[in-house]
Formats: sequence, C-alpha cells, structure tokens
Amino acid sequence: MDKQHFLDTFRVTVPQMEQLTKTALKNGGDWSDLYFESTIYGDLLLKDGEVTSGGCHTDFGVGIRVLSGERTGYAYSENTAMKDMEAAAKAASLIASGDTGNRCNRHMTVRAGTCGRAIGSDLLYPESSAWENVRASELLPFLEKLQQKITGSDSRIVKVIARLSYSHSLIMMFNSEGELTCDSRPMGSVTASVIFSNGSRTENKTASRSFRSGAELLTGQILEEIAAEAVSGIDARFEARRPKGGRMPVVMGAGASGILLHEAMGHAFEADFNRKGQSVFSDRMGQKICDSSISIVDDGTIRANRGACSYDDEGIPGQKTYMVREGILNSYLHDRISAGWYGVSPTGNGRRESFRYNPVPRMRATYMESGTASPSDIIASVKKGIYVDEFSNGQVKIGEGDFTFYVKSGYMIENGRLSTPIKDINIIGNGPQALADIMCVGNDLKIDNGTWTCGKEQSVPVSCGIPTVLVKSLTVGGE
Repeated sequence: MDKQHFLDTFRVTVPQMEQLTKTALKNGGDWSDLYFESTIYGDLLLKDGEVTSGGCHTDFGVGIRVLSGERTGYAYSENTAMKDMEAAAKAASLIASGDTGNRCNRHMTVRAGTCGRAIGSDLLYPESSAWENVRASELLPFLEKLQQKITGSDSRIVKVIARLSYSHSLIMMFNSEGELTCDSRPMGSVTASVIFSNGSRTENKTASRSFRSGAELLTGQILEEIAAEAVSGIDARFEARRPKGGRMPVVMGAGASGILLHEAMGHAFEADFNRKGQSVFSDRMGQKICDSSISIVDDGTIRANRGACSYDDEGIPGQKTYMVREGILNSYLHDRISAGWYGVSPTGNGRRESFRYNPVPRMRATYMESGTASPSDIIASVKKGIYVDEFSNGQVKIGEGDFTFYVKSGYMIENGRLSTPIKDINIIGNGPQALADIMCVGNDLKIDNGTWTCGKEQSVPVSCGIPTVLVKSLTVGGE
C-alpha cells in the first residue's frame, strides 16, 4: 500500500492536513499532529461446539492534538469531513491555550521523527491473507478442530470455549513539521478456555496465542500448541495445596512470569511517571540498580510480535530500547513530550488505544535478556522456596514500587528439587528491591505470545518475557 491508498481511505489531501495543523496552532502552541485510523474488528466464539457469538465492525476517525508547553489539547472526530475536522482542530487549540500558569519552567522542544511510510511493516507484520478478505465460514473449521482436539485429550473436561478475534488497522499520521507516516497493522488472537472437573473439584485453564499477522496465523502448529497448553499441568492443579507462607527465595519460570517484570518494574521506567516524579526511578538515571548480569529491554522490532511497532502512534520508528543495560538504568520509555523534556530522542513508545485517545508512554514487548545459568542449576541452588510460572490479578503502586501478584500455579522447592504443587498464594514485594535481589538469571529467555493487554487508562496490546530467575527473598502469602 502506498501513501495514496491511505489518503484515499481517509478522503483527505496533504494541503488539507497542513491547513488543519495551522488551525490547531492558531491560538499558539509548540506542536500539532493528526492521527487517522480505520480499523476493522472481527470476533468468533465457539462454545460447546456451537457458535454463540460473532460479528464484525469498523471504527473510523481522526484525533487532533496540540502541545503548548506542558499543556495538551486533544479532540477527535468520527468522520473526516473537513468542517468536522476543523471543529476538532479548533477545540484542541482552545484547550491547549487555556491557563498555562502551571507550566513546568523547564523548556521542552518536541523532537521530530522520520518522515515516510513504515517500510519495515511488511517485515514486522507478515500478512499474506488479510482478515477482511476471509469469511467467517472459512475461519470456523479452525475453532472446531481446536475444540475437538482439546475435548478428546482429557476425560475430565466439561466445557471448552474457543475464541478467535482479529483486527486490521490503517493508520496515517501527519504533524506540523510536515511529516507524513503511514502504517498497516494486522492482529490475530486465538484463545481456548477449558473447565475440568474430577467430581469433587473444578479447575480451569486458558491458553492463547496472539500475533501481528493475517489469517495465515491459523496453522496446524498454532492449533497443536494451544491444545497442548490448555491441558498441560492439570494433574498438578488438582493436587495443588496452599503452602505455609513467609519470606523465602522465589524462582520465576521462563515466559509468562514476565508479567511481573512488566507490571512491577516496566511501568516504573515509563517516562511520564519519571518526569512527574511519581516513579521510584525518577532520580536514578545512569545509576546501578541491579546486578550487572541483568539487562531489561522494551522492544518494538520483534517480527509478528503482539507488541511490535513499525511506527509508534506519534510517527516515531519502532526500535529496541535498553531500559537497563548490565545493571545500569540506561533509558526511560519516551513519547515526544517526555523526550523533549529530557532533551533526548523519542524511543517509539508513544501509544494510544485509538484515535479517541491522547498518546502516552507505553511498553511494547518487555523482557529480560538471558543470563548464563541453566534453569536446573538455579532450582538446585534453593534449599527451601517456591517455583512459580503463572501469575494473575497483579496490583502495583508505581510511586512506591510495591506489588502483589496472585500465583495460578507453582511448586514448592525442597532441597533443590521441585516437590509439592501449590496454589492460592500471593507473591508480595517491592519492584526495585526485587530487581536488586535477583541472584541468578537463566539462559532460557522465553517471550510469552499470549493475549497480553496493558491498561493505563487506555488499553494497548503488549507482550512480555523473562528467563528463569531467582529472587533472593519475597513474601509468600500462604497459610
């Protein structure tokens, strides 16, 4: 797709966009940009062998932003008729020109991005079969096969719910520097939720895969992976008991444990929290915050990854950002505003849920790089502790860094070996302290490709990952 395709989709010309940015800045301001979006959404739900819901809809519109010092004016229109876009531009201009008595005294220069189309999008977002060109009747057999595969694998299964959701977004961005950026973003997600019963107890398990790709996502390999994961470990779930609580070493398994890294540490590296002094890392740039074996990355360049960004939602090229490099706090995650405030280049982390929202610094794919230890050696080093590999329902206080996470599955570690399955416990700790207390990093980094979505007043797709790591001491809420 070339530039003209996007201009035609939104029924707008470059001169019209130039006029809109001028209108937006007519009451003063440092910067103005336009964010056009056309997204098709589809959904198909199969429950007990029957389609119980499904549908498709389109979202379309433009958001207009004006930056004036520390003040932001934002308005949007759900159509691209010039009179309605002009009205939105005037509204954003008036909001930004309000009382600026609370402006920060520090000078902010909004930095420009790279002009042009997202040439790399064909590499980051493989799409040989566009979702909008595939009928629901062609998608249904995949869900039916997935459900049949899962149902036939365990006699204790009483219900299987299989869901396919997909979207395809055309994004066009233009700003008062004259930069025009376009991106075509597919997304596909498959989820299987399974309920098991052994007569006296009920357990459930969910498995999912989500990638930035078209309908070619629906392969036999993906089906087999989801089906296997949906039933794996269920024997341990039925056997699991609540252990005795207390402070103890915790080994976090590779992959989905990365959600703790995302929540308890990643958010504290987002630049808006830091420039406002709300993060525990606000005054620690360039300082050693953990062992030199630890490097933590936020990456928008992983092919087909759910968090991949050829361009962020401000037109900044996607990139790989080291938040922590060899134990040193190396970079915050920046949008244009925070980058200007700090006098650095944006990192491509300005993201938004849709054209109705203002962009803010958000994560993409957040993970810790591999270390050198083998997972078995890490477990063997623990005399008494717990091993956890799946979290849910986490809560984090960004300012203090305190967190609580519910553990869905894990094991006791006794004399260097995994023993009794455990459940119904909370892991309680402090993000910066837990980071400093990481004693060992495994050589088995795994990116979890589930349907992770980050909520920070608005929702965006992300992914996370981590190798096996040993934290010296965390509070385990048990009996």
